[in-house]
Amino acid sequence: MKVTKAEIIISAVSQAQYPKTNIPEIALAGRSNVGKSSFINKMVNRKNLVRTSSKPGKTRTLNFYTINDDLFYFVDVPGYGYAKVSKSEQAKWGKMMEEYFETREQLQLVVLIVDIRHKPTREDIQMYDYITYLGIPILIIATKLDKIAKNKRTQHINQIKNVFSHGEDVTIIPFSAETSENKDIIWKEIEKYI
Repeated sequence: MKVTKAEIIISAVSQAQYPKTNIPEIALAGRSNVGKSSFINKMVNRKNLVRTSSKPGKTRTLNFYTINDDLFYFVDVPGYGYAKVSKSEQAKWGKMMEEYFETREQLQLVVLIVDIRHKPTREDIQMYDYITYLGIPILIIATKLDKIAKNKRTQHINQIKNVFSHGEDVTIIPFSAETSENKDIIWKEIEKYI
C-alpha cells in the first residue's frame, strides 16, 4: 500500500464522537511506550502525524486517523499498563476502550503491538484474550526488531508465539520503525481487512 495522505480526524472519548461513516477501521492497541506512535508514523510515511513521547501514557483518547482520503481509519487507543496513571483514570480509559471494541461495527482488525525484546506482559495477554473473545481478528506486531541480534530473532518470536497461540494459529510479524523491515508484509496483511 502506498500512503499518500494521512491526517487526524477526531480524538474521541465516547461513541457520540466517533466519525459517522462506514469506513473500515483498524485499531492499534499496546502497552504504553511500546512504540505505537512510531509504528503508525512509519506505516504512513510521516514523521510527526502521531506525536511520540518518551513519557508513557500520552494517548488518552481514541484518535481516528484517516488514510488515503477515507480508504480506512487507523484508530490509536490509549496504551495500557502505565502505573503512574491514577486508578480512576485507568478505569475511565478501560471503559472508553470497551465501548469502542464492543460496539464499533466498522472495526475490522486489531493490531496488537508488543515489544519483541520482552515476553508479553499480563496486560498484553488480557488484551489478546479480550479481543479474541469478542471475535475480532487480531494481528500481532513485534516492534523494536532492530534491537535484537539476527541470530536471536526466531527465539524471541517463538517466545511471543508460545504466550499467545493457545493452540490457535496467530500471525506475528516482527517490525522495526527504524529500518522499516517488514513494513510491506504488514500492509499486505492489513489490506485483507480493508
